[in-house]
Amino acid sequence: MAHHQLDKLDEEILRLIASNARIPFLEVARICNVSGAAIHQRISKLTELGVIKGSEYVLDPEKIGYETCAYIGLYLKDPESFDYVAKSLAKIPEVVECHFTTGQYDMFIKIYAKNNHHLLSIIHDKLQKLGLARTETIISFREAIKRQMPILHMDDVDNSIIPGSDLKEEINE
Repeated sequence: MAHHQLDKLDEEILRLIASNARIPFLEVARICNVSGAAIHQRISKLTELGVIKGSEYVLDPEKIGYETCAYIGLYLKDPESFDYVAKSLAKIPEVVECHFTTGQYDMFIKIYAKNNHHLLSIIHDKLQKLGLARTETIISFREAIKRQMPILHMDDVDNSIIPGSDLKEEINE
């Protein structure tokens, strides 16, 4: 999967709009010291390339009545049923993420439910009918971190967390 080489203007634009999707293009242009047309062109180009996947309003599940967040590991009875299960999961509104994974699970999903009783009914009435061997459920008490992927260069990264960073420093001396 190819990635797009970002220049400094692209990076600054992405930082600004990722932190506030409602920021006006003219405000981005003012901060970046370029024209509004240049910002519009850059954002259009980044969208066409798939770097920007869209913009959306983010709802707080708890404030609209979904008090239980759960992650569920799915074990499939038949490994050839991935596509069928994924399409079926897409029809269940409470399923907000689905991942094909390595490791012990065939698939891993994130679900929001009104409460634990609702979660149980989703697992029993909707998930088990999809040809699953079994499931493992992890309930999240609270989301501690949620953020966009940062736009970082190696210069921005703390050397102390880079494996072999001590070698990098020795080479540069």
